[in-house]
Amino acid sequence: MTGLRGDWRRQWTDHPYVVDTLLAVLVLTVSLQPLLRQVGCGCEAVPLWGYALVVGECLPLVWRRRFPFTVALACGVLTTVHGLSDVPDPAVFFAGLVALYSVAAHGSRRLALLAAGTAVVAISLSLVVDRADADLEDFTIPALTFAAAWLLGDGARNRRLAAVRAEERAASLERTRAAEARQAVVEERNRIAREMHDVLAHSVSMMVVQAEAGPVVVERDPARAIQAFDAISATGRSALTELRRLLGVLREDVASPLAPQPGLAQVPELVGTVRSAGVDVDLRITGELPPASSTIDLAGYRIVQEALTNVVKHAGPARVVVRVEVSAGRLLIDVADDGLGTTASTEAGRGLLGMHERAAAAGGTVTAGPSPDGGWRVRAELPLTPVRQP
Repeated sequence: MTGLRGDWRRQWTDHPYVVDTLLAVLVLTVSLQPLLRQVGCGCEAVPLWGYALVVGECLPLVWRRRFPFTVALACGVLTTVHGLSDVPDPAVFFAGLVALYSVAAHGSRRLALLAAGTAVVAISLSLVVDRADADLEDFTIPALTFAAAWLLGDGARNRRLAAVRAEERAASLERTRAAEARQAVVEERNRIAREMHDVLAHSVSMMVVQAEAGPVVVERDPARAIQAFDAISATGRSALTELRRLLGVLREDVASPLAPQPGLAQVPELVGTVRSAGVDVDLRITGELPPASSTIDLAGYRIVQEALTNVVKHAGPARVVVRVEVSAGRLLIDVADDGLGTTASTEAGRGLLGMHERAAAAGGTVTAGPSPDGGWRVRAELPLTPVRQP
């Protein structure tokens, strides 16, 4: 039953001119009844202009929604003429009531108030001009009737405006939610891209350096060559583990256990892989590290990883000092080398951008550039309590 009522309601609202035409015909039929009762009763016949006057009162109602004030003015004038004439009056001037309701429901508030004032003036003039013996009741009943019509129209107007505002708010919320969803997708895509860049850039760089050194030392120092190939294998397995973790996040249909995110506690292992590539690394960790798997923990690890990757790829033969310090509520990371001091490569540029993005997301800063004593230096400061992004 609810569905049927909804279908009928949509039919009425989707065809306003049909509805208003039917309403005008209904009002006209009711308004003509006093005139038709004069026929055949031995009373004085109603002139044709009387019928035309009643038709003129009701006909404008067809356009009551498109031109509410004009229709109200036309119906009001003709209704007043009808009341002052000798044409039989209906019990209620329905055309005037519907017109006043329509201007209150579909017109502006200023025009609705103007129409209400005009109706009060018209009722008062008709009583003064036509009825010398009119009393307060003769004014009160029509005034209350027309006031009720105006208030009903004003209430309908307010409900319609409230519905429109509610729809606009709902549409705005939907647009905001869609924009936030798109932004979340972009941010997650960028995060995964940064993770994959860090994993692949570091691991592949270590493997390439060790593989290039393998043929050189295989004849001179077989034991060292074996270590290099073991390091390549270990680095490759580590990279595959992290890639499986990242791809597992993307594949929602695969319920596989995910490896934990690396953190600052794994920096010694990271340094060990770099040392196995032939780079002299001095690691110094002081203070209590942030909780494992926190935003700061992961960001700090990735910054150290990217800085060491750039050393392996671009610094040439170099000695590196890695300092990780926790004090005064901040995490300080300092990676300085005495190598060639260049990051001209495109990959290095993307890596530095990733470090800046990670630090900014955690509320910290990163500076990278040539050191005054030669080489390259990366320095990051991160608050131990992540800053909430607006």
